[in-house]
Amino acid sequence: MNSQHLHYLKAMDIDVWVRKDRPQQDAPLVAVDHQVAVVAQPNDTALQLPPGLSWDQLANTVRHCVHCELHQTRKQTVFGVGNLRAEWMIIGEAPGADEDLQGEPFVGRAGQLLNAMLQAMGFPREQVYIANLLKCRTPHNRDPKPDEVARCASYLTRQIEMINPRIILCLGGIAAQNLLNTDSAIGQLRGHVHFLGEKRRPVVVTYHPAHLLRSPSDKTKAWQDLQLALATYAQTEPKPA
Repeated sequence: MNSQHLHYLKAMDIDVWVRKDRPQQDAPLVAVDHQVAVVAQPNDTALQLPPGLSWDQLANTVRHCVHCELHQTRKQTVFGVGNLRAEWMIIGEAPGADEDLQGEPFVGRAGQLLNAMLQAMGFPREQVYIANLLKCRTPHNRDPKPDEVARCASYLTRQIEMINPRIILCLGGIAAQNLLNTDSAIGQLRGHVHFLGEKRRPVVVTYHPAHLLRSPSDKTKAWQDLQLALATYAQTEPKPA
């Protein structure tokens, strides 16, 4: 493990213990336990997007969306941010108060921790693409309603298709359950590699940074998840230049 990784692990408040009876490694070997998941297809309540939308057209559609009641309470939509050719896609649950004000995902304290997590893996925020399950804040940050998730699903599905990431890092139980179409708790979803849709994009699930701020004892588990994601990413085919 190099000094840069140690620096960012320290930023995550993770104590690092290194065995002295074997060489240090930048990328620890992680056993990959593969599980298969099929992305939930948009149902009758989902917005049916026309084919061939450009990225700007998709963003504009989200910006003016009134497809569910959340448009009545949001300040603005939060489409996503990052590198449109990213190999890593980070998917969270929904915007919070800071995100609703600034129009960008993960900009508060949870965003600062996410930045540290990404840096610890060697992928600065500018190199990845970050989006949420929902594009609007829920009132008082309540859990999304099933119909809100369903009505917003087409946007995220199209973003995933257009970014075409090599790997998806899913943050939090609600985002993971909806993305992977499962009722399993996050404790069951962590530690496995899931595959999304016909293209079998690998998905690794970890805790939401907001949870880690409330429960810092889980940061070590989150680092184990990031190691699994790194090991899985190393096994994927590079994107075409």
